[in-house]
Amino acid sequence: MDARQLKIEAAREALGHVEDGMKLGIGTGSTAEEFVRLLAVKVGEGLSIIGVPTSERTAALCTELGVPLSTLDETPRLDLTIDGADEIDPHLGLIKGGGGALLREKIVAAASSKMIVIADASKLVDTLGRFPLPIEVNPFGLGATRAAIEDAAARLGLKGELTLRMTNDAPFVTDGGHFIIDASFGRIPDTRALSDALHAIPGVVEHGLFLGLAKAAIVAEAGGVRTVRPAV
Repeated sequence: MDARQLKIEAAREALGHVEDGMKLGIGTGSTAEEFVRLLAVKVGEGLSIIGVPTSERTAALCTELGVPLSTLDETPRLDLTIDGADEIDPHLGLIKGGGGALLREKIVAAASSKMIVIADASKLVDTLGRFPLPIEVNPFGLGATRAAIEDAAARLGLKGELTLRMTNDAPFVTDGGHFIIDASFGRIPDTRALSDALHAIPGVVEHGLFLGLAKAAIVAEAGGVRTVRPAV
């Protein structure tokens, strides 16, 4: 199977966890979009759900395909979120944010009783950090925030390039109006310590370490689809 087919198979398996009447968080990214397409078919066949999208991009696709939507203001408690990930460790710690929607993704995941991640096997790692960590920051005071991130990382023995994400020679702007710094730290031995350190920086809005949120990962590989639970 090619990469897209693996994503489709993971999304198909995840769809089996969606029950009639659910309030459903719907993720962002290429794998999540395959889930939306499959979900739309089920909705067309009579499945009744309400979706809360994690980005304007996902919302547009759901609207185009006829998936009914709500917001967290109207539907503040969700039954399940299905989303992708850029990396998954054995404890189901995640790096997310490659698509630029990490803040809304984390808010929606935290509002859900359960989060299931869908991915292909290339996203599985022993330790998070091979994929640059997205850090969503306020545009005001960008230089000071970048310096504070460098200092916090250094205290934890981490170093690496901090790159402001760009689009067409201008900073990438999230749906919330923020910038993203991609931090190439490499292996992150203590993800909780880094999470706490980044949250203590006033200019950091959120970061892409999703810790303790995912309850299962549905992983597609050449030999089939398997469900990964957090390592004890």
